[in-house]
Amino acid sequence: MKYLLSLLILSAAALGPMRVAQAQDAKEGEKKVAMCIGCHGIAGYQASFPEIHKVPMISGQNAKYIVNSLVAYKKGERKHPTMRAIAASLSDKDMADIAAFYEQHGKEAGVTVPATPPAPPAQVAELLKKGNCASCHGENMNKPIDPGYPKLAGQHADYLFVALKAYQIDNNPQVGRSNAIMVGMARPFTRAELKLMADYIGSLPGDLKTVPESRFRSASR
Repeated sequence: MKYLLSLLILSAAALGPMRVAQAQDAKEGEKKVAMCIGCHGIAGYQASFPEIHKVPMISGQNAKYIVNSLVAYKKGERKHPTMRAIAASLSDKDMADIAAFYEQHGKEAGVTVPATPPAPPAQVAELLKKGNCASCHGENMNKPIDPGYPKLAGQHADYLFVALKAYQIDNNPQVGRSNAIMVGMARPFTRAELKLMADYIGSLPGDLKTVPESRFRSASR
């Protein structure tokens, strides 16, 4: 069964969104993030839809995953009115450039994340094993097996919880996510179990961060 699941996961990674590959230009991407920085460029910024939670950290995230996410919002596979409107305004080249910018945004030379994360509590370890999370996101949740999958370590736990719950939602025109692999992973868990996993993953050291934009920093700095 695990072998079959691994084949399905690898097949999904290979297929990904059916988009024409675009050359990435991080410098061009920096010119195109005006719609992003108002949420993702403010440390601790909270969204109120579909519930109050911190917006995800995207600096340091895999570029391929960022593109996949934007495509999913544009196609309605991820339901979020604001993100769908933003994604719909972007061309494939825009997405590639923005993703390239955020992948390298805030990286510091010589700074590395510990290869071995803190061990989870026994209950959480069983839940992660049941969800087969490491098969995509890596044992440390920071080195996915394919850059089309996200780094999760250190991501805001409340955002992870909201995202995981979205895979359990059906027939809601405003909320939900339809990725087949993640739907299959999330459905067997209770909300309490999803929160336990989100809290642990959010506590791990990782590459993700929010890099505050200078225009949003305190004037006293």
